Amino acid sequence: MTPISPGRSRTAVLASAVCVLLVTGMGLTGCSEEADPNEGTNGVGRLSAAEIQKRTRTAAKSVDTVRLHGNVVTSGRTYTLDMRLKPEGGIGSVTAGGQTFRLLKVDEELFLKADAEFWGQAEGGAGEDDAKGGGDGASDAAAAGKLAEKYVKVPAGDPSYKKFIGFTDKDVLLNGLLTLHGTLATDGHHEQGGVRTIRITGDQGSGGTLDVSLEGKPYPLRLVRAGKAGTLTFSAWGTDFALEQPAEDETLDYEGQLPTS
Repeated sequence: MTPISPGRSRTAVLASAVCVLLVTGMGLTGCSEEADPNEGTNGVGRLSAAEIQKRTRTAAKSVDTVRLHGNVVTSGRTYTLDMRLKPEGGIGSVTAGGQTFRLLKVDEELFLKADAEFWGQAEGGAGEDDAKGGGDGASDAAAAGKLAEKYVKVPAGDPSYKKFIGFTDKDVLLNGLLTLHGTLATDGHHEQGGVRTIRITGDQGSGGTLDVSLEGKPYPLRLVRAGKAGTLTFSAWGTDFALEQPAEDETLDYEGQLPTS
């Protein structure tokens, strides 16, 4: 007698028994057993698309930390993100317009770190003299050099603060991203980074698609945003990371308005 694997479902065993009886009793040459794609998973693949979306939001909120990377298109500009987030803030890199800078948020304080080229190419220059309308090339270069590789503290009232604070806030960012638009439906079983997933869509994909893990908690793993507004992957759910204020000698308070670009 062949032993039955402990992981095999009762349904699968019964199907095999019926298959044997049919083959033996009716002289058939054989029959096949269709594999259950949800066998051995967390079971969300058997749920409706709306319930899967609900479960994945709950899972995302249940842990404090996540890493996300990919592209986000907003207000006509593409931002490439690689951020690690937790309730106290976040840290990572952002690329826009060919320029890369680092963002660091600790509690309500936001810092931006970039090289001299970034500050030198900023619209209107980077110096305080420019903010007052009296800058020149030499002062621009000097100011850019002063700001380079420092964690520049972004004033809370600055437009840049409002623009980038959302990239460092886990709840705000995920609440805005983990929403598909239109009629929800499931779109088969897939795989992301070696992890089995169930995919849900909004309006057959035009409203976005979301791949949800079928292993462990139903975390979101990959999001394609509606309207070609970017693609993001999520990883390191629940993996903690260090987040602390930069050292005083690495920090610079910028006493004017940051360059609008």
